[in-house]
Amino acid sequence: MINATVILGTLQSVADRHGDPTALIYQRLFSAHPELEALFHMDRDGGVRASMVQQGFECILDHVGEQRVAAQIIFAARMHHDGYGVPAARFDAFFGAMRGAIREIMGPDWSPAMEAQWAELLQEFAAIR
Repeated sequence: MINATVILGTLQSVADRHGDPTALIYQRLFSAHPELEALFHMDRDGGVRASMVQQGFECILDHVGEQRVAAQIIFAARMHHDGYGVPAARFDAFFGAMRGAIREIMGPDWSPAMEAQWAELLQEFAAIR
């Protein structure tokens, strides 16, 4: 079971240290998977990217909390992105980019407990089919 305190504490630290990590998340995603950048060619103002990050954080908060909607949102988004030609592994890469950006922002304060809890969170998200 995921330790919500660790995940929520990490998110609060990122907000306090950095603010909005959207640009860093997409920098990491596009660096690892440059083919995905072309899917955002019409997102000239970054609104789609910001919305996706917001929904990602909402899913994280729900998943470590009440668990009301995250699984349904992730399942639906996975199916929707498949229609854009984004296979499941690439869909999951988005959450990996989120974790990577958060890890980078935390720097030397990133702990083994954070690593373990974020790895478990990403495994649970990847299992939603």
